[in-house]
Amino acid sequence: MDERKALILNTIVKEHIKTGAPVGSEVLVDKYNLDISSATVRNEMANLEEAGYIAQPHTSAGRIPTEKAYNLYIENLAEKKLSAAEIKIFSKILKDKDELSFKQAAKELAKVSGNAVFWAFHRNNLYYTGISNLLSQPEFSQTELIYDISQIIDRVDEIIDNIYNKLETGPRIFLGVNNPFGDFCGTILAKYKLDDNIGLFGILGPMRMDYEKNLALIKFLNNILMEK
Repeated sequence: MDERKALILNTIVKEHIKTGAPVGSEVLVDKYNLDISSATVRNEMANLEEAGYIAQPHTSAGRIPTEKAYNLYIENLAEKKLSAAEIKIFSKILKDKDELSFKQAAKELAKVSGNAVFWAFHRNNLYYTGISNLLSQPEFSQTELIYDISQIIDRVDEIIDNIYNKLETGPRIFLGVNNPFGDFCGTILAKYKLDDNIGLFGILGPMRMDYEKNLALIKFLNNILMEK
């Protein structure tokens, strides 16, 4: 992919993550001050669509990124730093590293990420929160997707049980067909070892989640848990 296509695709992904709406050529040129004409952007978007990186929803003239686009975006993900306030809050919450503090951290993580959060303190002890965040995402306003995401929520313990032993320790990103929680979702999780206990926590959202921000959150919490 040449530099101009990569720039346009990256901008489409970022705009769609922010708004949840299909992205048109005029938005890209006007909002992001791209030094490219709308006509050129439309031509490049047609090429990106043909290559399978973006798709047109039936009801809109704009385009949305496909799973292929998100996979490319994640390969080149920029490192994002948490704010000083976020660092202070999570460091304070996880000072004791016990089950109560993990639940508090999960609630704060759901609040900061705007998605659902699960935390398995060990294999058979699961806590999750932020389900209303998930259901309020524009993707899940469609009846069939509400049903799909509800099924995932009902099966969270079973899904985690299935992947528990297969995962290596540390942060991981899963999306689309590779996501055990559902091919319409994005998940960032981390498996950790704390003394003799192995736990697992993560953020579950639409495929359009803010991967930069959420990966930074998961990495930071994982690093706290790894500290002796």
